[in-house]
Amino acid sequence: MSPSGRVDGIFIEHGDGEFLSYPSDHFRVDNGDFVILPPIKLKARGLCQEIPLIWRKDQALNELMGKKKIPSEMFEDLHKNFEGALNQLKADAKALLDDIDKQITKCTRQITELHSALINLEIEREIGRIDGESYQKALEMIQWGLKSVNAEKSDFETLRNKLSNMLLGEKKTETPETPIQKETQETTAPTSPTLPEPPVVVHVKSPNKQST
Repeated sequence: MSPSGRVDGIFIEHGDGEFLSYPSDHFRVDNGDFVILPPIKLKARGLCQEIPLIWRKDQALNELMGKKKIPSEMFEDLHKNFEGALNQLKADAKALLDDIDKQITKCTRQITELHSALINLEIEREIGRIDGESYQKALEMIQWGLKSVNAEKSDFETLRNKLSNMLLGEKKTETPETPIQKETQETTAPTSPTLPEPPVVVHVKSPNKQST
């Protein structure tokens, strides 16, 4: 707790008995349960908010310069800062897309393994090597696991699509001419593109009730 009473972080006991500390922005409370948010999803959420914001700021800077409300030398410095920040964010987004693809591949493998387990369970029941109660319990566990992993995969695919569309939209957008460039060219600069709104990131609770 901070001196003001705000929760700065929590310690969570995992299923193996290990205690790990998590900052306050890495978890949320869901019906009385603490849900740890995966770092990859937190980073994606941040990028989806920051990239459009930098775009808008740079466009606003160009408009202010066009209205001659700021000195040209200050415009150049600020424009370079925004451009550098945007390039770094795009590089982070591309790296994160690779991590997301790995998570999707992992989920796909888990789904295949769970389907294989389901088939083997049915075979064992068919030949009479497993009683009805054990069969039903195992079936419920496998079905719950499939539901959870499919939801996780869908969540990562949504993240990947949002980040990919954001980067693709930026590539297709012609770089707007600065007011200084406009003074030296006879062509008219393209109109400002419509920027995507920050997306809503859905977080899926871990299926392990003992560890988060």
